[in-house]
Amino acid sequence: MTRSTRSRLLRGAAGLTLAGAVHALTFAPGPLPDWALAITQILALAVAARVTLYAPTARQAWARGWLFSFVTYALGLYWIFISLHRYGDLAAPLAVAAVLALSAFLALFPATAGALARRYAPLAHDSTPARVLSATLAWGALWAGFEWVRAVLLTGFPWLNIGYAQVDSPIAGWAPLLGVHGMAFVSAFAAAAIASLWRPVGDQKQARDGRRALSAGVALALVAVGWPLSRIDWSAPSGEPLNVRLVQGNIEQSQKFDPALLDQSIRRHLELAALPPAPGVPAPQMIILPETVMPVFQDQLDPRVWEIWRQVAARQNAVVAMGVPVHDVVNGRDRYTNSVLGFDGQTPATQLVSGATAMRYDKRHLVPWGEYVPPGFHWFVDMLDIPLGDFDRGPERQTPFAVGGQHIAFNICYEDLFGPDLLPALQPGPNGEPGATILVNVSNLGWFGDSWALRQHLQIGRLRTIETARPMLTATNTGITAAIDAKGHVAAQLAPLQPGVLPVVVQGMTGLTPYARFGDKSALALIGLALIAAFGSGRRTRRG
Repeated sequence: MTRSTRSRLLRGAAGLTLAGAVHALTFAPGPLPDWALAITQILALAVAARVTLYAPTARQAWARGWLFSFVTYALGLYWIFISLHRYGDLAAPLAVAAVLALSAFLALFPATAGALARRYAPLAHDSTPARVLSATLAWGALWAGFEWVRAVLLTGFPWLNIGYAQVDSPIAGWAPLLGVHGMAFVSAFAAAAIASLWRPVGDQKQARDGRRALSAGVALALVAVGWPLSRIDWSAPSGEPLNVRLVQGNIEQSQKFDPALLDQSIRRHLELAALPPAPGVPAPQMIILPETVMPVFQDQLDPRVWEIWRQVAARQNAVVAMGVPVHDVVNGRDRYTNSVLGFDGQTPATQLVSGATAMRYDKRHLVPWGEYVPPGFHWFVDMLDIPLGDFDRGPERQTPFAVGGQHIAFNICYEDLFGPDLLPALQPGPNGEPGATILVNVSNLGWFGDSWALRQHLQIGRLRTIETARPMLTATNTGITAAIDAKGHVAAQLAPLQPGVLPVVVQGMTGLTPYARFGDKSALALIGLALIAAFGSGRRTRRG
């Protein structure tokens, strides 16, 4: 390898590393402002499209796509290190290695997408407009298709899907029809179309050929159509608005599971839940507390603690919903779930002790290694000092909580990352019970400190509201506790890392978006049609 070749490779790797790092900044506001996320993400992704579509070989396209994506994931998911090292007591080198290993694995998906696009729909500087369109369509469809694979393979981990960078752009108008994967297709196609406009210095003939902009024109039209789509009201108000109090206890994660500090944690949440409403603020009809407010199983608590909570609900004349790990016995078998229990002042304390309340939600999409141990990985979990590690899954559809004429469907932790998992609760029940009018996520992001994870999670919640045309409330331990309306706008939020309550008035909504009816099927159909059109056009172009 000559010195000039080595220098060119190093410059290329440095450029891809920089583009991947910029790309990692676009999935939530901070440090970039919200208005800059969408365009920055597409421009950074255009770099990846450019170097893969024009790569000399599919193998080189794979390597370039892998490097870009590896940097994106390693930087964008850096906060996993905090949970492993600071709170899991894993040695720093091993925690870094774990984050890098996960990033290397996740990067396989976009790398493979880029390699397949280069193999079956390559671009050259003299490609015809039809060839450019087919290649950019293939690149966008393959990228989005492998994003979907990443979301479902091995229970899935679709964090940092490129669609989340587009929540504040016209592309978000496609969310109620196609969901985040459809948005990913439009984003990736737009990025590839921009990449196809690049010309070598001095190529004046190609620069004057306006037909080369065909792909960019089609992509621009798809983006523009999202704007009128975003103006459609996909749902309508249902019932009277609900007065809700969201509680953010801000219990330091290192103290949350300390038995000596359990009483202090319970006392803080009791005090926040029992606060009288501020002047001019209506009394809450529902009080929502975060995931695992009780860090021990419900039957391990002194029954007097549950009696105090029941009295708080009675004095406030409100339904209290809180995250609790639940132990019960089903058909003679011990069953453990990460749950939300709902109760009011009339609920017998015995039901709280047994976990048999009428309002209950059991988490169904569990976190690998955190909430269950995949086969063959007990050795890794044994190295950590993280409790609560092996739960049972809840059923697919669980009855929403009925409060004040509204129907509230809960999800826990990162379940809101999986859009299709939220959809069964929106549908009518088997006996005609109403579907959910309000979504609620309860989380404990204290595992990740004051990191990007908090803002990225809020961005994910915003997109879920646009997909479903339902408002979502988020009640978290350390933040971000917020109210999001059915259009994805944050109506109110608490500052992270401080205790407090957030009183909100939320209007329930009814009606099903196309995405709520069909889930990811529409996006997958679009991706499949784009691939058929791209590869079919490519074959005709090569024969011609």
